[in-house]
Order: sequence, then structure tokens, then C-alpha cells
Amino acid sequence: MANIEKRVASDGKVSYRVKVRITGFRAESATFERKTDASKWAQDTESAMRNNRHFKTSEAKRHTLAGLIDRYVRDVLPNKPKNERDQLRQLNWWKAEIGQNALADVTPSLVAQYRDKLAGGITTRGKRRSPATVNRYMAALSVAFTIAVKEWGWLEESPMRKVSKPRESRGRVRFLSDDERQRLLKTCRESSNAYLYPVVVLALSTGMRQGEIMGLTWDVIDLQKGRAILHETKNGERRPVAITGHALELLKELNKVRRIDSKLLFPSKEKAQKPIDLRSPWETAVKKAELEDFHFHDLRHTAASYFAMNGASLAEIAEILGHKTLQMVKRYSHLSEGHTARVVESMNNKMFNY
Repeated sequence: MANIEKRVASDGKVSYRVKVRITGFRAESATFERKTDASKWAQDTESAMRNNRHFKTSEAKRHTLAGLIDRYVRDVLPNKPKNERDQLRQLNWWKAEIGQNALADVTPSLVAQYRDKLAGGITTRGKRRSPATVNRYMAALSVAFTIAVKEWGWLEESPMRKVSKPRESRGRVRFLSDDERQRLLKTCRESSNAYLYPVVVLALSTGMRQGEIMGLTWDVIDLQKGRAILHETKNGERRPVAITGHALELLKELNKVRRIDSKLLFPSKEKAQKPIDLRSPWETAVKKAELEDFHFHDLRHTAASYFAMNGASLAEIAEILGHKTLQMVKRYSHLSEGHTARVVESMNNKMFNY
């Protein structure tokens, strides 16, 4: 049963203290400024108790968001080594902003409020966070909430389910023209860093991500068959990568002078077990090649664009790049329209003997 007690403070302020007692449950209490709010809370709490939903409500009051994040970081995040560093940074942002709140008080409206603050924030590079970046921060928190709901029983429902995500812009597609490609390869070949040219050639010829290339070790390279086996990929699946032509010849030459103190294809001079940092030589090469608005990841876009223009289907491009769905490669569909038209024309010719 619920008992509501009216209280009057020394300054004349009125409040209502409500207590709910039901056999078999711990007594719950709360204070409200309005009696109607107190009555509604009492009804909701009694209903939750009688329908066995109150345990989770009670747990949500006992634990803070900071406590949830700490447990997730300690028990779950180490099992996700590929995303550990980024997710830790993202979760720590939420912890610093609203970590002191009890889980019961982390409402969709509160999350939305700080989603907007996140979107309006300035990064270390002096730019506003993009919708894609905001969505990654929200995804990190959402995963932690999901674990708390399904495995820990701390919440009945994740507040993230009712929070809208910022709409992301269409994927950026910047790829090299023939002239730009020639200029870039020339400046990379002339670079004082011997690794820059083969790394760029690998990126252009295979579409591998920068992290995948820099993490390559000789034990995953088969120079006879002309392929690499990527065991650690972004989507978590092992992926074979064909290495042919000029890229394969470069690796064969590199193999002749490989360092014996490292498995890496492109080890750092100072720390053999870590890949070399090519940021400075890359930026220098791009500047000398007079390329505007071009980043290393655009080499992957360039490879995909060339695949499309040379007749590869979207399914083939997705398989080469390691995408689970076609959604990410639809940005290249306009480049393969000519190939699609040829397929349709060929089918019609055979069907109608035209």
C-alpha cells in the first residue's frame, strides 16, 4: 500500500513524501512537490512490483551510468581489442558528462540533450563533430546499455532505443584521375621514405584499408600465389586479398631486404614491432603532387572506383573491399552503369536473337 505524507518546511515550502510497502518487496519512497506526482509515482511503483518489473527499476536506481561504463570497460571491452581504444574514449566522454546520474535518471531526453552537445562540440582539429562521429559515440553507449539490460538486469529497457541518430551525409567519394594518380605515384617514388611507394601501390591495387596494410606481416603473405590473408578486419571476418602485377613485384623486392627482427612488412625504424608512421612523408607527397582534398583513405575509394569502371559488379567490389552488404559500395554504382548496360544488352541479344 502507498502512504502519502504532506510536509511543510520552515520556509513554508510544501512537499509530499510517499512510501510504498508491498509484502515481499523492499519499501520504496520518494518526495515530490505536487501531490498528483506523488500519487502517480505510487501507482506506477505498485504496478511494477505486482508485475515483477520493479526489480529492474530498483536496480536502475542503485547503479549509476559511471558504474555501468566502468563494469563494461573492465569485463566486456577487453574482448573487443579492435575497437577498444576508440570505444574507451567515447565511453569516457559520456561518463564525464552524465556518469553521475543513476541509470533510472538517464532518460532518452537526457541522452538526446548530450547528443546535441556532442554534435556541437569542437574536435582537437578545430572542427565540429560530424554526424558519423556522433553516431559512433552513441553506438558505444548503446552497446553498453544493451549488455546491462540483457546480461546484468540493471535496466528494463535501454534509453538509447528512443533516441534518434543524426542523419549521416552520403559517403564521400574522392578518387584520383589518371593524371593525379601519375603525379602522386611519382612523388611517392621520389620520397625519402622507401616504404611509402609500395604502401600506396598496395592501397591502389587492392583497396585495403591503411590499418590493414600497415598491419601486414610476412606470415600472411603468399608470394607464390599472390595473395594475403587478413585475419583481423573491420567486420571481424577473415578476408583473402589478391596481390598481383606491380604490387606483387614490389613485395618480392621488399622480401629480399626484409628485416629479420620484425614480422611486419613496414616496420618502424625505432620500434621493429610497430608499423612505421607514414603520415609526414604521405602529406609531403600529396602536397608535391598538388592534390586537393585528398586523404589516404581516398586511395581505397580510388581502387573501388577503378574496379567499378573496369566492369566489376557491386557484389564483387563489396567482396574485394570486405563489406558484408552492398550498402557501402552503392556510392560507386554510377561508375559501373556502363557495365550494367552491357550486361542488359547482352541478355536481350541472346533472348531475342537481336
